[in-house]
Amino acid sequence: MKHYTAVVERDPATGLYVGYVPGLSGAHSQAETLDELNRNLKEVIAMLLKDGEPAMETEFVGIQTVQLG
Repeated sequence: MKHYTAVVERDPATGLYVGYVPGLSGAHSQAETLDELNRNLKEVIAMLLKDGEPAMETEFVGIQTVQLG
């Protein structure tokens, strides 16, 4: 079983959750709920994998908190 890390944000204009997989070109979606977003991302990733495992353009490393002042 392969695991992918998705970055999830909420669009303030639409209220929708927006998710993308860093480094996997075309792996992005949006939805009204987190469960729906997860299903959508699974579907998009599965479609991208139909022609074989694509090369990751970048590698997700993690997140950092940057403090000013």
